[in-house]
Amino acid sequence: MNDGKPTDRKPKWWSRPASTPLPAPHQPVAYEAADPAAGEGDFTLAAPAAPQATGTAPEAAPVTAQDPSVPAGPPQAADTTDIGVTGNAAADAAETAELPVTPSVPQQARPLHEPDEYRTPPYGGPGPWAPAPPVQHPAATPAHGVPAPPHQPHAPAPQAVPQQQTQPLPHGPAPHAPAPQAAPRQTPAQWVQYDPWTSHGAPLSAVAEPPAKPRRRRGLALAGVLAFALVTGVLGGVIGSYVERNGGLTTIELPQAGSGDTARAPESVAGIAASALPSVVTIHVSGGGSSGTGTGFVLDTRGHILTNNHVVDAASSAGDISVTYSSGETASAKLIGKDTGYDLAVVQVTGVSNLKPLPLGNSDDVRVGDPVVAIGAPFDLQNTVTSGIISAKERPITAGGEKGDGSDVSYVDALQTDAPINPGNSGGPLVDSQARVIGINSAIRAADSGTGGEGGQAGSIGLGFAIPINQGKRVAEELINTGKATHPVIGVSLDMQFSGDGARVGEKGKDGSASITPGGPAAKAGIRPGDVITKVDGQRVHNGEELIVKIRAHRPGDKLELTVVRAGKEQTKTLTLGSSQGT
Repeated sequence: MNDGKPTDRKPKWWSRPASTPLPAPHQPVAYEAADPAAGEGDFTLAAPAAPQATGTAPEAAPVTAQDPSVPAGPPQAADTTDIGVTGNAAADAAETAELPVTPSVPQQARPLHEPDEYRTPPYGGPGPWAPAPPVQHPAATPAHGVPAPPHQPHAPAPQAVPQQQTQPLPHGPAPHAPAPQAAPRQTPAQWVQYDPWTSHGAPLSAVAEPPAKPRRRRGLALAGVLAFALVTGVLGGVIGSYVERNGGLTTIELPQAGSGDTARAPESVAGIAASALPSVVTIHVSGGGSSGTGTGFVLDTRGHILTNNHVVDAASSAGDISVTYSSGETASAKLIGKDTGYDLAVVQVTGVSNLKPLPLGNSDDVRVGDPVVAIGAPFDLQNTVTSGIISAKERPITAGGEKGDGSDVSYVDALQTDAPINPGNSGGPLVDSQARVIGINSAIRAADSGTGGEGGQAGSIGLGFAIPINQGKRVAEELINTGKATHPVIGVSLDMQFSGDGARVGEKGKDGSASITPGGPAAKAGIRPGDVITKVDGQRVHNGEELIVKIRAHRPGDKLELTVVRAGKEQTKTLTLGSSQGT
Protein backbone atom coordinates (compact mmCIF):
# COMPACT_ATOMS: atom_id res chain seq x y z
CA MET A 1 0.00 0.00 0.00
CA ASN A 2 1.44 3.31 -1.01
CA ASP A 3 1.14 5.76 1.89
CA GLY A 4 3.40 8.47 0.54
CA LYS A 5 6.74 6.71 1.27
CA PRO A 6 9.14 5.44 -1.31
CA THR A 7 8.19 2.08 -2.59
CA ASP A 8 11.64 1.03 -3.81
CA ARG A 9 13.91 -1.06 -1.59
CA LYS A 10 15.62 0.79 1.23
CA PRO A 11 19.38 1.05 1.02
CA LYS A 12 21.47 -1.37 2.99
CA TRP A 13 23.68 -0.11 5.83
CA TRP A 14 26.79 -1.03 3.90
CA SER A 15 25.84 1.15 0.90
CA ARG A 16 28.40 3.91 0.29
CA PRO A 17 27.12 7.52 0.21
CA ALA A 18 27.05 9.43 -3.01
CA SER A 19 29.59 12.12 -3.65
CA THR A 20 27.24 15.02 -2.96
CA PRO A 21 28.88 18.31 -1.99
CA LEU A 22 27.97 19.40 1.50
CA PRO A 23 26.89 22.96 2.26
CA ALA A 24 29.50 25.36 3.46
CA PRO A 25 30.21 25.20 7.20
CA HIS A 26 28.09 27.26 9.60
CA GLN A 27 25.36 27.95 7.01
CA PRO A 28 21.85 28.03 8.62
CA VAL A 29 19.46 25.48 7.24
CA ALA A 30 15.66 25.83 7.64
CA TYR A 31 13.20 23.05 8.02
CA GLU A 32 9.60 23.46 6.87
CA ALA A 33 6.55 21.38 7.25
CA ALA A 34 5.85 18.91 4.58
CA ASP A 35 2.63 18.54 2.76
CA PRO A 36 -0.15 18.02 5.31
CA ALA A 37 -1.21 15.09 3.27
CA ALA A 38 2.01 13.39 4.11
CA GLY A 39 0.95 12.98 7.65
CA GLU A 40 1.57 14.68 10.90
CA GLY A 41 5.06 14.92 12.18
CA ASP A 42 6.55 14.82 8.68
CA PHE A 43 9.04 17.53 7.82
CA THR A 44 11.27 18.27 4.90
CA LEU A 45 14.42 20.37 4.62
CA ALA A 46 13.41 23.62 2.99
CA ALA A 47 15.49 25.12 0.24
CA PRO A 48 17.07 28.46 1.12
CA ALA A 49 15.25 31.53 -0.01
CA ALA A 50 16.31 33.17 -3.18
CA PRO A 51 18.40 36.27 -2.69
CA GLN A 52 16.73 39.62 -2.98
CA ALA A 53 17.39 41.86 -5.89
CA THR A 54 19.21 44.30 -3.69
CA GLY A 55 21.20 41.63 -1.87
CA THR A 56 24.87 40.93 -2.42
CA ALA A 57 24.74 37.15 -2.17
CA PRO A 58 24.97 35.43 -5.51
CA GLU A 59 22.25 33.18 -6.68
CA ALA A 60 22.78 29.59 -5.60
CA ALA A 61 21.23 26.37 -6.64
CA PRO A 62 18.84 24.87 -4.09
CA VAL A 63 20.50 22.15 -2.02
CA THR A 64 18.62 19.60 0.00
CA ALA A 65 20.23 17.43 2.61
CA GLN A 66 20.07 13.82 1.70
CA ASP A 67 20.42 10.63 3.64
CA PRO A 68 24.00 9.48 3.25
CA SER A 69 22.83 5.93 2.91
CA VAL A 70 20.76 6.72 -0.19
CA PRO A 71 22.79 6.94 -3.37
CA ALA A 72 22.42 9.91 -5.61
CA GLY A 73 19.90 9.48 -8.36
CA PRO A 74 16.83 11.00 -9.93
CA PRO A 75 14.36 12.70 -7.63
CA GLN A 76 11.84 10.44 -5.94
CA ALA A 77 8.71 10.96 -3.91
CA ALA A 78 9.18 12.64 -0.55
CA ASP A 79 9.82 10.27 2.28
CA THR A 80 8.56 11.19 5.72
CA THR A 81 9.43 9.54 8.96
CA ASP A 82 7.36 9.39 12.09
CA ILE A 83 9.39 10.84 14.93
CA GLY A 84 6.70 10.49 17.64
CA VAL A 85 5.55 14.14 17.94
CA THR A 86 2.14 14.65 19.52
CA GLY A 87 -0.13 17.49 18.61
CA ASN A 88 -0.24 19.61 15.53
CA ALA A 89 2.82 19.01 13.45
CA ALA A 90 2.43 22.30 11.60
CA ALA A 91 2.40 24.30 14.83
CA ASP A 92 5.42 22.52 16.13
CA ALA A 93 7.25 23.16 12.90
CA ALA A 94 6.43 26.83 13.06
CA GLU A 95 7.79 27.13 16.59
CA THR A 96 11.05 25.46 15.75
CA ALA A 97 11.52 26.95 12.33
CA GLU A 98 13.95 29.61 13.54
CA LEU A 99 16.40 27.27 15.28
CA PRO A 100 19.69 26.86 13.42
CA VAL A 101 20.78 23.32 12.90
CA THR A 102 23.92 21.68 11.65
CA PRO A 103 23.63 20.16 8.23
CA SER A 104 22.53 16.56 8.33
CA VAL A 105 24.75 15.07 11.01
CA PRO A 106 23.34 11.84 12.35
CA GLN A 107 23.37 11.27 16.04
CA GLN A 108 25.85 8.89 17.55
CA ALA A 109 24.33 5.45 17.45
CA ARG A 110 25.57 2.06 18.36
CA PRO A 111 27.26 0.49 15.34
CA LEU A 112 25.67 -2.50 13.75
CA HIS A 113 28.87 -4.55 14.15
CA GLU A 114 31.94 -4.78 16.39
CA PRO A 115 34.76 -2.26 15.94
CA ASP A 116 37.05 -3.04 13.05
CA GLU A 117 40.43 -3.96 14.53
CA TYR A 118 42.04 -3.20 11.18
CA ARG A 119 40.75 0.35 10.94
CA THR A 120 43.22 2.95 9.86
CA PRO A 121 43.36 6.19 11.84
CA PRO A 122 42.53 8.99 11.64
CA TYR A 123 39.43 8.19 9.63
CA GLY A 124 37.23 7.61 12.66
CA GLY A 125 35.67 4.68 14.42
CA PRO A 126 34.33 1.50 12.97
CA GLY A 127 31.30 1.34 10.77
CA PRO A 128 30.43 1.71 7.16
CA TRP A 129 29.31 5.30 7.61
CA ALA A 130 32.92 6.60 8.07
CA PRO A 131 33.54 8.76 5.01
CA ALA A 132 36.41 7.74 2.80
CA PRO A 133 39.31 10.21 2.65
CA PRO A 134 39.58 12.25 -0.49
CA VAL A 135 41.96 10.99 -3.11
CA GLN A 136 45.26 12.88 -3.18
CA HIS A 137 46.70 13.84 -6.53
CA PRO A 138 50.30 15.11 -6.51
CA ALA A 139 50.75 18.43 -8.16
CA ALA A 140 52.18 18.01 -11.61
CA THR A 141 54.85 20.33 -12.87
CA PRO A 142 55.06 20.81 -16.62
CA ALA A 143 58.20 21.58 -18.50
CA HIS A 144 60.21 24.77 -17.92
CA GLY A 145 59.24 24.89 -14.23
CA VAL A 146 55.76 26.38 -14.67
CA PRO A 147 53.49 25.15 -11.85
CA ALA A 148 50.50 23.17 -13.08
CA PRO A 149 47.02 23.88 -11.70
CA PRO A 150 45.74 21.40 -9.15
CA HIS A 151 44.17 18.32 -10.59
CA GLN A 152 40.40 18.59 -10.86
CA PRO A 153 38.47 15.34 -10.79
CA HIS A 154 35.66 14.87 -13.19
CA ALA A 155 32.66 15.80 -11.08
CA PRO A 156 29.27 14.52 -12.13
CA ALA A 157 26.89 16.95 -13.71
CA PRO A 158 24.66 18.66 -11.13
CA GLN A 159 21.13 17.34 -11.02
CA ALA A 160 18.00 19.24 -10.22
CA VAL A 161 16.84 18.67 -6.73
CA PRO A 162 13.11 19.09 -6.15
CA GLN A 163 12.12 21.85 -3.83
CA GLN A 164 9.99 19.58 -1.68
CA GLN A 165 12.44 16.66 -1.23
CA THR A 166 12.31 15.59 2.34
CA GLN A 167 15.20 14.64 4.59
CA PRO A 168 14.64 11.93 7.12
CA LEU A 169 15.32 13.10 10.59
CA PRO A 170 17.06 11.09 13.26
CA HIS A 171 15.14 9.66 16.15
CA GLY A 172 14.46 12.16 18.90
CA PRO A 173 12.73 15.46 19.33
CA ALA A 174 12.44 17.58 16.22
CA PRO A 175 14.88 20.46 16.10
CA HIS A 176 13.63 23.97 15.69
CA ALA A 177 14.43 24.96 12.15
CA PRO A 178 15.54 28.55 11.58
CA ALA A 179 13.90 30.87 9.15
CA PRO A 180 14.79 30.32 5.56
CA GLN A 181 17.73 32.39 4.40
CA ALA A 182 19.37 32.93 1.13
CA ALA A 183 22.06 30.38 0.55
CA PRO A 184 25.31 31.69 -0.84
CA ARG A 185 26.54 30.51 -4.16
CA GLN A 186 28.56 27.40 -3.64
CA THR A 187 31.95 27.17 -5.28
CA PRO A 188 33.00 24.07 -7.07
CA ALA A 189 34.55 21.38 -4.91
CA GLN A 190 38.33 21.63 -4.55
CA TRP A 191 40.78 18.83 -3.99
CA VAL A 192 42.43 19.14 -0.66
CA GLN A 193 45.71 17.86 0.61
CA TYR A 194 45.11 15.44 3.41
CA ASP A 195 47.10 15.89 6.59
CA PRO A 196 46.09 13.80 9.61
CA TRP A 197 47.51 16.36 12.03
CA THR A 198 45.68 19.40 10.71
CA SER A 199 42.08 20.24 10.04
CA HIS A 200 40.48 18.44 7.14
CA GLY A 201 39.39 20.15 4.02
CA ALA A 202 42.25 22.63 3.65
CA PRO A 203 42.74 23.39 -0.04
CA LEU A 204 45.93 22.33 -1.67
CA SER A 205 46.77 25.92 -2.48
CA ALA A 206 46.56 26.81 1.20
CA VAL A 207 49.54 24.59 2.12
CA ALA A 208 52.53 26.86 2.51
CA GLU A 209 55.59 25.83 0.57
CA PRO A 210 59.00 26.36 2.15
CA PRO A 211 60.55 29.51 0.84
CA ALA A 212 63.41 28.98 -1.55
CA LYS A 213 66.83 29.60 -0.06
CA PRO A 214 68.46 32.66 -1.40
CA ARG A 215 71.07 31.93 -4.00
CA ARG A 216 73.41 34.41 -2.44
CA ARG A 217 74.09 32.13 0.50
CA ARG A 218 74.89 29.27 -1.86
CA GLY A 219 77.33 31.48 -3.75
CA LEU A 220 78.99 32.60 -0.53
CA ALA A 221 79.35 28.98 0.62
CA LEU A 222 80.94 28.01 -2.70
CA ALA A 223 83.32 30.94 -2.47
CA GLY A 224 84.27 29.92 1.04
CA VAL A 225 85.01 26.35 -0.06
CA LEU A 226 87.20 27.58 -2.91
CA ALA A 227 89.07 29.95 -0.61
CA PHE A 228 89.65 27.16 1.90
CA ALA A 229 90.96 24.84 -0.82
CA LEU A 230 93.30 27.56 -2.08
CA VAL A 231 94.68 28.25 1.39
CA THR A 232 95.21 24.58 2.18
CA GLY A 233 96.88 23.99 -1.19
CA VAL A 234 99.33 26.86 -0.66
CA LEU A 235 100.02 25.73 2.90
CA GLY A 236 100.58 22.14 1.76
CA GLY A 237 103.00 23.31 -0.94
CA VAL A 238 105.00 25.35 1.57
CA ILE A 239 105.20 22.45 4.02
CA GLY A 240 106.16 20.00 1.25
CA SER A 241 108.92 22.32 0.02
CA TYR A 242 110.27 22.70 3.54
CA VAL A 243 110.25 18.93 4.13
CA GLU A 244 112.00 18.31 0.81
CA ARG A 245 114.75 20.85 1.52
CA ASN A 246 115.31 20.10 5.19
CA GLY A 247 114.62 16.37 5.25
CA GLY A 248 111.50 16.43 7.40
CA LEU A 249 110.11 18.12 10.46
CA THR A 250 111.52 15.69 12.99
CA THR A 251 114.75 13.79 13.56
CA ILE A 252 115.12 10.88 11.17
CA GLU A 253 115.69 7.47 12.70
CA LEU A 254 116.45 4.79 10.16
CA PRO A 255 115.36 1.20 10.79
CA GLN A 256 118.10 -1.24 11.60
CA ALA A 257 118.26 -4.94 12.31
CA GLY A 258 118.97 -5.90 15.86
CA SER A 259 122.04 -7.76 16.99
CA GLY A 260 121.90 -11.40 16.06
CA ASP A 261 124.07 -14.45 15.86
CA THR A 262 127.57 -13.57 14.59
CA ALA A 263 128.70 -17.17 14.21
CA ARG A 264 129.49 -18.33 10.67
CA ALA A 265 129.82 -21.74 9.11
CA PRO A 266 133.43 -23.00 9.28
CA GLU A 267 133.52 -23.61 5.52
CA SER A 268 132.40 -20.08 4.66
CA VAL A 269 134.90 -17.35 3.82
CA ALA A 270 134.16 -15.65 7.11
CA GLY A 271 134.65 -18.91 8.99
CA ILE A 272 137.90 -19.63 7.15
CA ALA A 273 139.22 -16.14 7.81
CA ALA A 274 138.32 -16.31 11.50
CA SER A 275 140.23 -19.57 11.81
CA ALA A 276 143.33 -18.60 9.79
CA LEU A 277 143.93 -14.95 10.66
CA PRO A 278 145.50 -15.59 14.12
CA SER A 279 148.26 -17.61 12.41
CA VAL A 280 149.09 -15.03 9.72
CA VAL A 281 151.71 -12.31 10.29
CA THR A 282 152.92 -9.21 8.49
CA ILE A 283 156.71 -8.99 7.95
CA HIS A 284 158.63 -5.73 7.69
CA VAL A 285 162.26 -5.90 6.50
CA SER A 286 164.90 -3.22 6.20
CA GLY A 287 168.61 -3.47 5.35
CA GLY A 288 171.15 -2.99 2.61
CA GLY A 289 169.58 0.34 1.69
CA SER A 290 166.20 -1.18 0.91
CA SER A 291 163.05 -2.21 2.72
CA GLY A 292 160.05 -4.31 2.00
CA THR A 293 156.79 -5.67 3.31
CA GLY A 294 155.41 -9.16 2.97
CA THR A 295 153.41 -11.87 4.69
CA GLY A 296 154.14 -15.15 6.45
CA PHE A 297 152.37 -17.79 8.55
CA VAL A 298 153.24 -19.76 11.66
CA LEU A 299 154.56 -23.30 11.13
CA ASP A 300 154.98 -24.50 14.75
CA THR A 301 154.85 -23.42 18.35
CA ARG A 302 158.58 -22.72 18.42
CA GLY A 303 158.06 -19.57 16.39
CA HIS A 304 159.10 -20.69 12.89
CA ILE A 305 157.43 -18.67 10.14
CA LEU A 306 157.47 -19.51 6.42
CA THR A 307 157.63 -16.76 3.78
CA ASN A 308 159.17 -15.94 0.36
CA ASN A 309 162.87 -15.44 -0.17
CA HIS A 310 162.38 -12.16 -2.00
CA VAL A 311 160.55 -10.77 1.06
CA VAL A 312 163.56 -11.14 3.39
CA ASP A 313 166.33 -10.91 0.79
CA ALA A 314 167.21 -7.37 1.92
CA ALA A 315 168.06 -8.72 5.41
CA SER A 316 170.09 -11.73 4.22
CA SER A 317 173.47 -10.30 5.27
CA ALA A 318 172.57 -7.69 7.88
CA GLY A 319 169.19 -6.20 8.52
CA ASP A 320 166.15 -6.02 10.76
CA ILE A 321 163.07 -8.24 10.52
CA SER A 322 159.95 -7.49 12.56
CA VAL A 323 156.77 -9.53 12.72
CA THR A 324 153.30 -8.18 13.51
CA TYR A 325 150.52 -10.60 14.45
CA SER A 326 146.88 -10.14 13.62
CA SER A 327 146.24 -9.07 17.22
CA GLY A 328 148.66 -6.17 16.75
CA GLU A 329 151.46 -7.65 18.82
CA THR A 330 154.92 -7.07 17.33
CA ALA A 331 158.09 -9.14 17.75
CA SER A 332 161.58 -9.26 16.26
CA ALA A 333 162.61 -12.21 14.09
CA LYS A 334 165.83 -13.70 12.70
CA LEU A 335 166.53 -15.44 9.39
CA ILE A 336 166.88 -19.26 9.70
CA GLY A 337 167.39 -20.20 6.05
CA LYS A 338 166.49 -19.29 2.47
CA ASP A 339 166.56 -20.75 -1.01
CA THR A 340 166.61 -18.65 -4.18
CA GLY A 341 165.64 -21.44 -6.58
CA TYR A 342 162.45 -22.22 -4.65
CA ASP A 343 161.91 -18.61 -3.49
CA LEU A 344 161.32 -19.76 0.10
CA ALA A 345 162.67 -18.62 3.47
CA VAL A 346 162.13 -19.35 7.17
CA VAL A 347 162.36 -16.79 10.01
CA GLN A 348 161.90 -17.34 13.72
CA VAL A 349 160.53 -15.22 16.55
CA THR A 350 161.41 -15.68 20.22
CA GLY A 351 159.71 -14.72 23.43
CA VAL A 352 156.21 -15.06 21.95
CA SER A 353 153.69 -17.37 23.56
CA ASN A 354 150.34 -18.79 22.52
CA LEU A 355 151.36 -19.20 18.90
CA LYS A 356 148.82 -20.94 16.71
CA PRO A 357 150.35 -22.94 13.86
CA LEU A 358 148.37 -23.02 10.61
CA PRO A 359 147.58 -26.59 9.50
CA LEU A 360 149.04 -27.77 6.19
CA GLY A 361 147.03 -29.45 3.45
CA ASN A 362 148.00 -31.65 0.47
CA SER A 363 148.50 -29.80 -2.80
CA ASP A 364 148.37 -33.04 -4.79
CA ASP A 365 144.69 -33.42 -3.88
CA VAL A 366 143.76 -29.97 -5.14
CA ARG A 367 141.48 -29.83 -8.17
CA VAL A 368 140.80 -27.04 -10.57
CA GLY A 369 137.75 -25.07 -9.40
CA ASP A 370 138.26 -25.68 -5.69
CA PRO A 371 137.48 -22.56 -3.59
CA VAL A 372 140.44 -20.88 -1.96
CA VAL A 373 141.10 -17.88 0.29
CA ALA A 374 144.22 -15.72 0.17
CA ILE A 375 145.32 -13.82 3.30
CA GLY A 376 148.05 -11.18 3.44
CA ALA A 377 149.04 -7.53 3.68
CA PRO A 378 148.84 -6.05 0.17
CA PHE A 379 150.46 -2.61 0.15
CA ASP A 380 150.96 -3.02 3.91
CA LEU A 381 147.22 -3.46 4.55
CA GLN A 382 147.47 -6.31 7.01
CA ASN A 383 144.79 -8.94 7.60
CA THR A 384 143.40 -8.57 4.08
CA VAL A 385 141.23 -11.48 2.96
CA THR A 386 140.36 -12.30 -0.66
CA SER A 387 138.75 -15.35 -2.16
CA GLY A 388 138.66 -17.20 -5.48
CA ILE A 389 139.23 -20.62 -6.98
CA ILE A 390 142.07 -22.75 -8.28
CA SER A 391 142.39 -21.76 -11.93
CA ALA A 392 145.09 -24.28 -12.96
CA LYS A 393 147.68 -26.70 -11.60
CA GLU A 394 151.38 -27.35 -12.44
CA ARG A 395 151.72 -24.00 -14.13
CA PRO A 396 155.49 -23.59 -14.81
CA ILE A 397 156.63 -20.05 -14.00
CA THR A 398 159.92 -18.30 -13.36
CA ALA A 399 160.23 -15.28 -11.10
CA GLY A 400 163.01 -12.90 -10.24
CA GLY A 401 166.01 -12.23 -12.47
CA GLU A 402 166.45 -8.63 -11.35
CA LYS A 403 170.17 -9.17 -10.69
CA GLY A 404 170.79 -10.12 -14.28
CA ASP A 405 173.07 -13.10 -13.58
CA GLY A 406 170.22 -15.54 -13.02
CA SER A 407 171.17 -16.15 -9.42
CA ASP A 408 167.84 -14.82 -8.18
CA VAL A 409 165.62 -16.69 -10.64
CA SER A 410 163.14 -19.11 -9.10
CA TYR A 411 161.39 -21.96 -10.86
CA VAL A 412 157.97 -22.89 -9.60
CA ASP A 413 155.50 -25.52 -10.74
CA ALA A 414 152.74 -23.28 -9.38
CA LEU A 415 149.08 -23.37 -8.53
CA GLN A 416 147.21 -20.66 -10.44
CA THR A 417 144.36 -18.79 -8.72
CA ASP A 418 142.08 -15.89 -9.46
CA ALA A 419 141.98 -14.80 -5.81
CA PRO A 420 143.28 -11.21 -5.85
CA ILE A 421 146.99 -11.14 -4.96
CA ASN A 422 148.91 -7.86 -4.87
CA PRO A 423 152.40 -6.70 -3.80
CA GLY A 424 152.56 -7.42 -0.09
CA ASN A 425 150.66 -10.73 -0.36
CA SER A 426 153.97 -12.56 -1.04
CA GLY A 427 154.66 -15.29 1.48
CA GLY A 428 151.06 -15.40 2.68
CA PRO A 429 148.99 -18.58 2.81
CA LEU A 430 146.52 -19.81 0.19
CA VAL A 431 144.05 -21.96 2.16
CA ASP A 432 141.28 -24.33 1.16
CA SER A 433 137.72 -24.57 2.46
CA GLN A 434 138.96 -26.20 5.67
CA ALA A 435 141.45 -23.41 6.40
CA ARG A 436 144.44 -25.63 5.52
CA VAL A 437 147.42 -24.25 3.64
CA ILE A 438 147.72 -25.62 0.08
CA GLY A 439 150.09 -22.96 -1.32
CA ILE A 440 152.37 -20.00 -0.65
CA ASN A 441 151.45 -16.89 -2.64
CA SER A 442 154.57 -15.89 -4.57
CA ALA A 443 153.96 -14.22 -7.94
CA ILE A 444 151.45 -12.37 -10.04
CA ARG A 445 151.16 -11.66 -13.71
CA ALA A 446 151.61 -7.92 -14.17
CA ALA A 447 149.57 -6.21 -16.85
CA ASP A 448 152.06 -3.38 -17.48
CA SER A 449 155.24 -5.24 -18.29
CA GLY A 450 153.96 -8.75 -18.90
CA THR A 451 156.63 -10.21 -16.63
CA GLY A 452 156.21 -12.25 -13.53
CA GLY A 453 157.35 -11.33 -10.07
CA GLU A 454 156.55 -8.37 -7.89
CA GLY A 455 159.10 -5.92 -9.18
CA GLY A 456 156.36 -3.56 -10.40
CA GLN A 457 153.50 -2.02 -8.49
CA ALA A 458 150.78 -3.24 -10.80
CA GLY A 459 147.61 -4.54 -9.20
CA SER A 460 146.03 -7.93 -9.56
CA ILE A 461 144.48 -8.92 -12.86
CA GLY A 462 143.28 -12.28 -11.58
CA LEU A 463 146.50 -14.15 -12.40
CA GLY A 464 148.15 -15.20 -9.14
CA PHE A 465 150.56 -18.05 -8.54
CA ALA A 466 151.39 -20.01 -5.40
CA ILE A 467 154.10 -22.54 -4.60
CA PRO A 468 152.44 -25.90 -3.83
CA ILE A 469 152.58 -26.65 -0.11
CA ASN A 470 154.02 -30.14 -0.69
CA GLN A 471 157.13 -28.53 -2.16
CA GLY A 472 157.11 -25.78 0.45
CA LYS A 473 156.90 -28.27 3.32
CA ARG A 474 159.98 -30.20 2.11
CA VAL A 475 162.00 -27.04 1.61
CA ALA A 476 160.89 -25.55 4.95
CA GLU A 477 161.90 -28.72 6.83
CA GLU A 478 165.35 -28.65 5.20
CA LEU A 479 165.82 -24.97 5.96
CA ILE A 480 164.83 -25.42 9.62
CA ASN A 481 166.98 -28.52 10.07
CA THR A 482 170.10 -27.66 7.99
CA GLY A 483 169.70 -24.06 6.89
CA LYS A 484 169.96 -25.19 3.29
CA ALA A 485 167.62 -26.85 0.76
CA THR A 486 168.56 -29.52 -1.79
CA HIS A 487 167.49 -29.50 -5.45
CA PRO A 488 166.77 -32.57 -7.60
CA VAL A 489 168.97 -32.71 -10.73
CA ILE A 490 169.51 -34.94 -13.80
CA GLY A 491 173.14 -33.88 -14.41
CA VAL A 492 172.95 -32.07 -17.80
CA SER A 493 173.53 -28.54 -19.13
CA LEU A 494 170.74 -27.16 -21.30
CA ASP A 495 170.95 -24.96 -24.35
CA MET A 496 168.76 -22.03 -23.26
CA GLN A 497 169.00 -20.48 -26.73
CA PHE A 498 167.24 -23.37 -28.43
CA SER A 499 164.11 -22.09 -30.18
CA GLY A 500 162.56 -25.42 -31.05
CA ASP A 501 159.90 -27.35 -29.16
CA GLY A 502 161.38 -29.03 -26.14
CA ALA A 503 164.57 -28.76 -24.00
CA ARG A 504 167.81 -29.47 -25.93
CA VAL A 505 170.91 -30.85 -24.18
CA GLY A 506 173.89 -28.58 -24.93
CA GLU A 507 177.03 -29.68 -26.70
CA LYS A 508 179.21 -28.15 -23.95
CA GLY A 509 178.80 -26.86 -20.45
CA LYS A 510 178.85 -23.28 -19.15
CA ASP A 511 182.58 -23.04 -18.73
CA GLY A 512 183.44 -25.28 -21.70
CA SER A 513 183.19 -28.49 -19.74
CA ALA A 514 181.10 -31.48 -20.74
CA SER A 515 177.36 -30.86 -20.93
CA ILE A 516 176.58 -34.23 -19.28
CA THR A 517 177.92 -34.84 -15.76
CA PRO A 518 179.95 -38.02 -15.78
CA GLY A 519 178.34 -40.65 -13.59
CA GLY A 520 175.27 -38.49 -13.13
CA PRO A 521 171.60 -39.59 -13.57
CA ALA A 522 171.45 -38.54 -17.27
CA ALA A 523 174.73 -40.29 -18.12
CA LYS A 524 173.52 -43.47 -16.50
CA ALA A 525 170.20 -43.28 -18.42
CA GLY A 526 172.02 -42.99 -21.80
CA ILE A 527 171.21 -39.42 -22.65
CA ARG A 528 173.64 -37.78 -25.11
CA PRO A 529 174.47 -34.18 -26.06
CA GLY A 530 172.07 -32.82 -28.67
CA ASP A 531 169.16 -34.93 -27.50
CA VAL A 532 165.83 -33.03 -27.22
CA ILE A 533 163.73 -33.87 -24.16
CA THR A 534 160.02 -33.37 -25.02
CA LYS A 535 158.19 -35.06 -22.12
CA VAL A 536 158.62 -35.69 -18.39
CA ASP A 537 156.41 -38.46 -17.05
CA GLY A 538 154.23 -38.00 -20.13
CA GLN A 539 153.80 -34.21 -19.72
CA ARG A 540 155.12 -32.07 -22.55
CA VAL A 541 157.78 -29.46 -22.04
CA HIS A 542 158.35 -26.68 -24.55
CA ASN A 543 161.66 -25.17 -23.37
CA GLY A 544 164.49 -25.51 -20.89
CA GLU A 545 162.78 -23.50 -18.13
CA GLU A 546 159.79 -25.80 -18.13
CA LEU A 547 162.06 -28.82 -17.85
CA ILE A 548 163.72 -27.33 -14.77
CA VAL A 549 160.33 -26.56 -13.21
CA LYS A 550 159.15 -30.14 -13.75
CA ILE A 551 162.30 -31.56 -12.23
CA ARG A 552 162.23 -29.17 -9.24
CA ALA A 553 158.69 -30.28 -8.49
CA HIS A 554 160.09 -33.65 -7.37
CA ARG A 555 162.32 -34.78 -4.56
CA PRO A 556 165.86 -36.04 -4.98
CA GLY A 557 165.79 -39.80 -5.47
CA ASP A 558 162.47 -39.82 -7.36
CA LYS A 559 162.40 -41.75 -10.62
CA LEU A 560 161.43 -39.98 -13.84
CA GLU A 561 160.60 -41.19 -17.33
CA LEU A 562 161.90 -38.87 -20.04
CA THR A 563 160.90 -38.90 -23.71
CA VAL A 564 163.89 -38.03 -25.93
CA VAL A 565 164.03 -37.26 -29.65
CA ARG A 566 167.31 -38.28 -31.31
CA ALA A 567 167.82 -38.08 -35.06
CA GLY A 568 164.08 -37.64 -35.47
CA LYS A 569 163.19 -40.66 -33.39
CA GLU A 570 161.61 -40.73 -29.94
CA GLN A 571 163.19 -42.76 -27.18
CA THR A 572 162.16 -43.27 -23.57
CA LYS A 573 164.78 -43.01 -20.83
CA THR A 574 164.23 -43.77 -17.12
CA LEU A 575 166.47 -42.17 -14.49
CA THR A 576 166.70 -41.48 -10.74
CA LEU A 577 167.01 -37.85 -9.69
CA GLY A 578 170.19 -36.70 -8.02
CA SER A 579 170.70 -33.88 -5.46
CA SER A 580 172.50 -30.56 -5.39
CA GLN A 581 172.96 -27.93 -2.70
CA GLY A 582 170.85 -24.87 -3.12
CA THR A 583 171.86 -21.26 -2.45
